[in-house]
Amino acid sequence: MSIEILPLPQHLALALEKITTATLTTVLLKKGLRNVWLRGTRPIRAGQARRAGRAFTLRFISAREDLATPESWGSPISTRAAIEAMPAGCICVAGAMGVTDAGIFGDILCARMQKRGVAALVTDGVVRDIAGVLGTGLPVWCQGTAAPASVAGLTFVNWQEPVDCGGVAVFPNDVIVVDDDGAVLIPAAMLEVVVELATEQERLEGWIMAQVDAGHALPGLYPPNAQNKARYEADKLKPG
Repeated sequence: MSIEILPLPQHLALALEKITTATLTTVLLKKGLRNVWLRGTRPIRAGQARRAGRAFTLRFISAREDLATPESWGSPISTRAAIEAMPAGCICVAGAMGVTDAGIFGDILCARMQKRGVAALVTDGVVRDIAGVLGTGLPVWCQGTAAPASVAGLTFVNWQEPVDCGGVAVFPNDVIVVDDDGAVLIPAAMLEVVVELATEQERLEGWIMAQVDAGHALPGLYPPNAQNKARYEADKLKPG
């Protein structure tokens, strides 16, 4: 809980708003990282804008009857206390062990996260009070909804420590990007290079799509051979 929360540089945040999670997974694959897509993290409603932010992690473990109680909600180590430590612009990543029969957050907690400027909630679990959660306007990526409270199936144990979310190891200050395809992790130490490579990949794929629209065949174009790479580089130099 004492981990320093790092800001996401504005130029990188703006760049990530234009990069799809699909492109990021491809770039990370080329860098040797295959396990970066958080399973089960689907947008709670269609059309949620792409978001990027530093991971602020929450960890749940299996419920234990003496610990997972309504009284625990008032503990110094609770989801309520964790929310008050979340900085504006972060993405809350809650590792909920894939449990889908206990909602980790409801409308009141999501409303408070929205008020604090949290960019999004991402979890491999579910939420509850769905109508109220949608009404808060907080962007949420999760596995769906369930009526029971979190303590019916989970024990909250800490925040800002490494968590498993959707089968991916997420460390505080890693960067999470979410869009209609789900949530993708960028390791903090790789952020600059991944953004640079992904920006170029988006540019290249835009050019390839234009070639497809113009009627060009895919062999030698996607991926581009030496001839098409040369054409692409030449087109990059053209004004406008």
